[in-house]
Amino acid sequence: MAGLATATPVLFNREFDKPVELMGLTFPNPVGLAAGMDKNATCITGFGKLGFGFIEVGTVTPRAQSGNPKPRLFRLPEAGGIINRMGFNNHGVEAMVGRLKKRNYDGVLGVNIGRNKTTPNEQAVEDYRATLEAVYPHADYITINISSPNTPGLRALQGKDELEKLLRAMAEARTEQAERHQTRVPLAVKIAPDLPDDAVREAAELIAKQGMDAIIATNTTIDRSAVTGLAHAEETGGLSGTPVRKRATEVVRLVRETLGPDFPLIGVGGISSAADALEKRQAGADLVQVYSGLIYRGPALVREIAEAW
Repeated sequence: MAGLATATPVLFNREFDKPVELMGLTFPNPVGLAAGMDKNATCITGFGKLGFGFIEVGTVTPRAQSGNPKPRLFRLPEAGGIINRMGFNNHGVEAMVGRLKKRNYDGVLGVNIGRNKTTPNEQAVEDYRATLEAVYPHADYITINISSPNTPGLRALQGKDELEKLLRAMAEARTEQAERHQTRVPLAVKIAPDLPDDAVREAAELIAKQGMDAIIATNTTIDRSAVTGLAHAEETGGLSGTPVRKRATEVVRLVRETLGPDFPLIGVGGISSAADALEKRQAGADLVQVYSGLIYRGPALVREIAEAW
């Protein structure tokens, strides 16, 4: 693991671990913390003690930014959902790297990267490249986030031409960094649940063609059909939790059908029980991540999923 070279790992007690080999990495168990919870890599040790087999920090951008105005986070408890419009609020990549150098978590650590709000899509490649280069020596894998609905225009990077340009640049940057650091860090791409089926297939094929190592399906949704009439349902932002479960699973299945049995695939979206996680596995996921389910169910969810896997 790339990031463990700079700190002595603490062997957290995870008696329910079931190792999974994926992307050339050994995941102690298949349950991960999704990006967005620990945006600044300030709580890696704490979350590690909950038993996660892997943790994904971020989204981090080249420059610090405050994100969108508050209030920007809303619970919909009747539906088991959460709406957020945080807007990539983070301390910037330099601050994160300082923390990653001190990590002592012995699981797999992913870093989720994005572009700054003030960076136009025409210059997005520069932001992603700069952040990738900064975190490369300290991450076990890196996720390219092009699917948050809370940075204006970001999802346009999922279009065929824009995506091809970005991923080609990321592949080139990874090759340069691999030569420099003598280690190849896997690259994942996180996609949205709101893409039409044909666009999901097209994006999946392009991601694989450009040499990426995994797909994370999915991010939050802007669809409100599952929460119509509930308090906060019309708030702007991405909806996560139970309301996105069905579509996220459909996208996992589409990606698996498109790319075959061997391409690494991480399922996320609406997992609040072991049954939900196994649904993602049956659809084709190799690993799963949780976010809203952790908030509503608490740390017991990690063990429940790992033991059932």
